[in-house]
This record gives sequence, structure tokens and C-alpha cells, in this order.
Amino acid sequence: MLANLPTLSPAQATLLFVIAVIAGYRYRRVWKTEGPAWQAWLYGLIAAACLIGVAFLPVKA
Repeated sequence: MLANLPTLSPAQATLLFVIAVIAGYRYRRVWKTEGPAWQAWLYGLIAAACLIGVAFLPVKA
């Protein structure tokens, strides 16, 4: 069952993590300035999706 999971290369995992960090920074900036709610949702969902991907997809060595 778990053998069919897609794997990430180290470069892909790093890229996902960097995107998550940038999206999290943008989320915090929108939240602190009380900007549009849709932007906060967008950046929050991007950051969450990237972090979930890095956390639950195996990295091939």
C-alpha cells in the first residue's frame, strides 16, 4: 500500500520548503496589516499544502 506513494528528490523537498516559508511570511504580513481575507487564506493554504507534502511524502536518497 505504501509502496505506491510518490517520492520527492532532495531538491524538490527543498523547493517545497522554501515555498512554504515564503508563503508563511506573506500570510503573516497580510494578517498583521489586516489585509484582505482571501489573501491570507491563499497564502495559508499554500504554506500548509507544501508543509504537508514535505512531512508526509518520502524523500528518496
